[in-house]
Amino acid sequence: MYLLGYDIGSSSVKASLVNAESGKCISSAFFPKSEAPILAVKQGWAEQDPESWWTYLKQATQAILAESGIDSADIKAIGISYQMHGLVCVDKNQKALRPSIIWCDSRAVPYGQKAFEALGEEKCLSHLLNSPGNFTASKLAWVKENEPQVYEQIHKIMLPGDYIAMRLSGEICTTVSGLSEGMFWDFKENHVAGFLMDYYGLDASLIADIRPTFAEQGRVNADAARELGLKEGTPITYRAGDQPNNALSLNVFNPGEIASTAGTSGVVYGVNGSVNYDPKSRVNTFAHVNHSDSQTRLGVLLCINGTGILNSWMKRNVAPEGISYADMNDLAAQAPIGSAGISILPFGNGAERMLENRETGCSVCGVNFNLHGKSHLLRAAQEGIVFSFKYGIDIMEQMGIPVQKIHAGHANMFLSPIFRDTLAGVTGATIELYDTDGSVGAAKGAGIGAGIYKDNNEAFATLEKLAIIEPDAARRQQYQDAYALWKQRLESVG
Repeated sequence: MYLLGYDIGSSSVKASLVNAESGKCISSAFFPKSEAPILAVKQGWAEQDPESWWTYLKQATQAILAESGIDSADIKAIGISYQMHGLVCVDKNQKALRPSIIWCDSRAVPYGQKAFEALGEEKCLSHLLNSPGNFTASKLAWVKENEPQVYEQIHKIMLPGDYIAMRLSGEICTTVSGLSEGMFWDFKENHVAGFLMDYYGLDASLIADIRPTFAEQGRVNADAARELGLKEGTPITYRAGDQPNNALSLNVFNPGEIASTAGTSGVVYGVNGSVNYDPKSRVNTFAHVNHSDSQTRLGVLLCINGTGILNSWMKRNVAPEGISYADMNDLAAQAPIGSAGISILPFGNGAERMLENRETGCSVCGVNFNLHGKSHLLRAAQEGIVFSFKYGIDIMEQMGIPVQKIHAGHANMFLSPIFRDTLAGVTGATIELYDTDGSVGAAKGAGIGAGIYKDNNEAFATLEKLAIIEPDAARRQQYQDAYALWKQRLESVG
């Protein structure tokens, strides 16, 4: 008995086949092998053709079926993870009317800001838990104003994961979690956010039917079965955005539990058990995968744009030429905690929401030409990234999320001992590293939705824990002193 998980990213689409009994991934594949193209017709725009996602999904599915040699009839459920905040518009024939406006497209920023000011910050934050911002609802408002001929033909709007589920089954539906990430959900009234829809002049009929995150959301139809090599009638029983799904993949479901990733950008995602928001809107809050009317489970999302990209910049421009990341970590470890007074503010990858959308740029502070060398700079870069995580975690703790344990995949910056030790040391949290990814998580989510697993603990009982990093009490003060200096320098930047 097998479970199939898809992860629809902006760089690639990955498919994984998981043995439901052992919990092990037996085959996985991703396409395209080079990064998927993003269309940028104008500065700040970012679009992708939804048909390309389907093409990549088809290639990945065929690859894992060929490699595994299993009978597709033995796949009992399908789960979908997807890039968040995108907008897909389809007509009555379920054809995409225009390319998808994806998560990193910024054209709708002024629409969201105008709505925030016109409707009132308290109204938006208390009902949506966020500013309307550059989210899906604001992107749809842009289409309505700038492409009225497209808007008039829209039958339903959807997120990327909803589109893939539609292509698999022919059914159009969505989830509360998905609606919340698009700013379409009112947490106070517990229904679609009519006040924002009315402000933008959006027709409520464009919203798809709502299904639970863990439940049957359609079945593979004859056309999709023929294209993909799957069995007709296979149920789709789970879908979630990539960050909630990453948390699920790490078995993060309950208040106070934290999931983190640290690739090009970095994410800290904490689960809150009460409806709350940051009054400065420095973090985003969405319905987590297990949120319901009777059980509040909200995912509080902190994103740091300048994370691994700073470390890779250091590798290219500061580290000795040809050095590996592992060797670079060894070189950085020659410098003491606090990098002998150097602080790096890692904000050179655009405006940071955590800093109230200021674009401060990256700063290197405290360099002494007679004291500091490459090792100090390399260590300060990693510490600066961690300290930006800590700064955001402080905001999350003010919202009522105690950060005591951080779950992360054993990848990217979490491969660095300096990064891990600094994060544990400055937060006081235990870090647990796991072997998992989004498509495997989506497969296990499908197992929960199909009733194959009774709950998340059974689904993730076989999740492999690779390492535990405990905070070093003897060095705690050194980490805190370095963070205090870093924070002082951050707050002095205009």
